[in-house]
Amino acid sequence: MKRLLAGALLVGLLSGCADTAYYTQSVRGHMALMAAAKPVDSWLQDPAVPQATKDRLALAQRIRDFAVSDLGLPDNPSYRRYADLQRRAAVWNVVAAPEYALKLKTWCFPVLGCVGYRGYFDEAAARAEAQTQRAQGLEATVYGVPAYSTLGWMNWAGGDPLLNTFLAYPEGELARLLVHELAHQKLYARDDTTFNESFATAVERIGGARWLQLHASDAARREYAAFDSRRADFRALTRATRKALAEVYDPQAAWAGDSAVLQARKAAVMDGFRAQYAELRTQWGIPPGQNAPYDRWVADANNAALGAQGAYDDLVPAFEALFTRLCAGKSDCTDAARSDTWQRFYDAVARLAALPQAERRAQLEALSRQ
Repeated sequence: MKRLLAGALLVGLLSGCADTAYYTQSVRGHMALMAAAKPVDSWLQDPAVPQATKDRLALAQRIRDFAVSDLGLPDNPSYRRYADLQRRAAVWNVVAAPEYALKLKTWCFPVLGCVGYRGYFDEAAARAEAQTQRAQGLEATVYGVPAYSTLGWMNWAGGDPLLNTFLAYPEGELARLLVHELAHQKLYARDDTTFNESFATAVERIGGARWLQLHASDAARREYAAFDSRRADFRALTRATRKALAEVYDPQAAWAGDSAVLQARKAAVMDGFRAQYAELRTQWGIPPGQNAPYDRWVADANNAALGAQGAYDDLVPAFEALFTRLCAGKSDCTDAARSDTWQRFYDAVARLAALPQAERRAQLEALSRQ
């Protein structure tokens, strides 16, 4: 999850909403981040800045230009400044879900609407909130996120900055992250986290592939292929796990027996998930005892973590199918990047966003089956 919308949070603070402490930390945290940001050119001209950092900043600017010229994403001040936050994450998100469901708890904010996460600029505060959710009988998890979007609300103040939390990512991943965040500035559907995240993920996948094809070196493409292959394996495993849990939690199946049987079925699915992940580690050539990127996530996985990941995955095939349909008849779908296909795609997604949520979901599910 990468959304923490300071503009909406500021509205909440000024409107006198009950959770004043939360809004206060949100506004203060975002203002501190904005204050730390300086124009990229000033970093490039500073002799004290390491050359490696300058090279990454220059790369990020080329990707930023590409997002406008080839993908039709907003041309605004976002990602033209850089901040070194001296920490590993921009914010920490809390997600929560019931013991026998994958549907995330939602928190509602003025202007923004309701979202399936709650973001904090302080990790300890996020962990305290997660404990509060557990005390209410929910499963909860906390994870650091490298970037968040203000949906363009803060472009008047310099826009969302590049951050040290993601600047060193592999080239393909850096391209995908910037494209993802800018996609949120292009389109946003109120009260529908899965729609918003799946849309942005589809744009990042198509656009990131286009960047690698046109502009990356062979070494960068190889590096990213290895990185993305493992991610694809892991996402396939978590999708299968969510499907298996959904069958366990189906009302007719879940409540036909007693809670002990339900808990045993859930535990069996999670045990199988972790066993299959151990097999993936072996396939990836990771020796026992050596850390792998998903180890901590798997160890802590619960309904909240799996539900949050589903927001990024579940509707992506539908958006990809929509894009493919719109560029049908072209010699190569990726060639559509320099035509009007992207704008027609965004127009089609905007029409979906305008529908009632149930109708919107039905149309997307139909697309994914085509």
